[in-house]
Amino acid sequence: MFSAPADSLPQGLALPDGWSSLAWHQKETLDALNNPEIDVVFNVAMTGDGKSLAAYLKSLTKKLFSVIALYPTNELARDQESQIENYIELFQSKPKPRCHRLSGELLELYAENEEIRKSEAISSQLGQSEIVMSNPDIFHYIHRGAYLTPYENRDKLWGKIGLDFDVLIFDEFHVFSAPQISSVLNTMLLIRTTQSLNKKFLFLSATPDHEFIERLKIAGFRCHVIDPKEENKYQFPVTEADQAELLAQNWRKVVSEINLQFIALESNSRASESWLKENAEQVLAQFSESGSKGAIILNSVASVKRLVQFFKDYLEPHGLTAGENTGLSSKDTKEKSLASDLVIGTSTIDVGVDFKINFLFFESADAGNFIQRLGRLGRHEGYKKNNEYIQFKSFRAYALVPNFFTERLFDKNDAPLTQNEFYERPSFHDVINTEYRSINQFYYYYQKWGGFQSFKLLLDLKQKPIQKTYEESVKVFAELSQRALNFKLGYVAHQWKKFGQEWHELSGKQGNPVTEEACSFRGKSDLQCGLYDLTENHEASSFKTYGLPGILSNLEIEPITEKEFRRSLDQAIKQSGQPIAKGRFNYCLAFMKLVRYRDERLDWKFTYNGDLLDLINRWEVQVLYGFEIWQPDNRWISAINKRLSKQGMVVYLLPRPVLEVRARLQLPMHFQIYPICDRHSWHDPKAPYSIAFGQSALLIDTLAYYFKQDGGKAWIF
Repeated sequence: MFSAPADSLPQGLALPDGWSSLAWHQKETLDALNNPEIDVVFNVAMTGDGKSLAAYLKSLTKKLFSVIALYPTNELARDQESQIENYIELFQSKPKPRCHRLSGELLELYAENEEIRKSEAISSQLGQSEIVMSNPDIFHYIHRGAYLTPYENRDKLWGKIGLDFDVLIFDEFHVFSAPQISSVLNTMLLIRTTQSLNKKFLFLSATPDHEFIERLKIAGFRCHVIDPKEENKYQFPVTEADQAELLAQNWRKVVSEINLQFIALESNSRASESWLKENAEQVLAQFSESGSKGAIILNSVASVKRLVQFFKDYLEPHGLTAGENTGLSSKDTKEKSLASDLVIGTSTIDVGVDFKINFLFFESADAGNFIQRLGRLGRHEGYKKNNEYIQFKSFRAYALVPNFFTERLFDKNDAPLTQNEFYERPSFHDVINTEYRSINQFYYYYQKWGGFQSFKLLLDLKQKPIQKTYEESVKVFAELSQRALNFKLGYVAHQWKKFGQEWHELSGKQGNPVTEEACSFRGKSDLQCGLYDLTENHEASSFKTYGLPGILSNLEIEPITEKEFRRSLDQAIKQSGQPIAKGRFNYCLAFMKLVRYRDERLDWKFTYNGDLLDLINRWEVQVLYGFEIWQPDNRWISAINKRLSKQGMVVYLLPRPVLEVRARLQLPMHFQIYPICDRHSWHDPKAPYSIAFGQSALLIDTLAYYFKQDGGKAWIF
């Protein structure tokens, strides 16, 4: 794929030595950010086409221009930090913009080191930066007053952002679901209605969210979409002569031709892992080309952990290395993995992280996931090793997919693909989107639950010390949020009060778990556990968090008390001399030692010592107590159940088995919905009901009518 050059350079912009031009979409982005008639810019250039440079061009070339860039994962923010520092050197920016990365862990450690509160730490970091790279979670909670005491004005931090920063960048926006998109929309409305200065918003995503754009337009934002594909700014030459002609015209090669092979497998959780072990020789064969580097991307952390050890042992006699990159991997392990001959990882490396490989084995859960992972390949012509540049000779991908998918692609009468043919990327992506599994976008969430975030912001704006300052803002925000999200403020206020009363009647406590869940960014996790990972080589990196469902399925553990866990944590800090952020362990359900990863996944289910049908027939989000885990021969589960049964949790119950619910509602891969039985179905071979927790419960609530309208009858699929 080749990308068109800009017709001209922006006035006053000097390119680095050796650069002949910007890409068309990069200049268009800079022009749009300079246009006072545009509020929101969407750059939907394809993966690898330099959207990041387009976002930062103005910061690199103009004094006193500051940006906050928000990345969906800390791993991507870390990757982009080094990229931005490289841009600063290339463009010789003067004065040199100060660049800082802000994550939850870094924020906590900085506050502890300076002996200040987190709010002061945030204010300090913002005040010392022209470029801030963070995550949208922190951005969300800054605007919800989460870092402030009850006695501080709600605008203390977000007011500073409004004054000091010119552009807000949202990268890889397509990975977010409706709750996160609702948060971003509400936050943009808050900024728009409370600040006199016009802020610019820039969204970078190869997949435009048309629903989101329409809601922004309804709220009065002036949006501009930059789409090279629609403007015929991409070409896909096959012959070397055609490629040379485009290069002579300053077109830039974005990604190379890929030889893609589909490998059809049975539909089960271990199919890809088993195939890779059985066909290890095929993986080894990829290194027959000198200088080859590759990756394996799978869905399961446990599968990756098992495969890493397998391929380390298998490749070592051949002088090759394998590295691990997952959400449970330490920072040091992740960094080293990218230098390995074969990196094996999960979604931590498929969401935007730029690594240099020429072959890829990958599994996927849906169409978007497939396109995202394939997009990691062919972006670099080579890499440097020991100061020597090694050029790749070819690019090969192996898609590990279910049998039904290859049948849809190649075997039906009107099959969209033919073996040994060339396909341009956009048309190929269209085929994948049409034929592969799509996930639910939960569009009704905005109307049903998005208004709770709006209501929380309105309550904050009505806080007495700042009430008069934002008197007019409250009116405008209320009108625009109701219009954009299509909800009624009176209904939300009524539901807010109702949920609070129900919680008080159930627990005798103040608070409102349902509205807290609705106002969160990614949702609270009542099932999160603290892990002391005995398999980790670095003691300071041994302390992690992981969800109870994943632990039950894949890990062999030993339970320990919170006191024991924290004692080991303090000892590791003392011995290593490295600070470790402790805040993530404050709300863990339980604590345990991770002994090893199981070779076989274990079955388990939730249980309820009562009658679930009455609760199911309410067809609503509820807060309930009394859940336990059933897993035979688990000697430590009783200790977990003692704590779990006393935990009030936000849930949604459905009268159908999990597999049916997942298939019918097109749920995402890691959606928090699990099997559950009650006292009447305790001994059923498969749990007859499903339970969703936290934010997943709110999302299920927007789809439950699929089951409610047929009375919960079985659906044949």
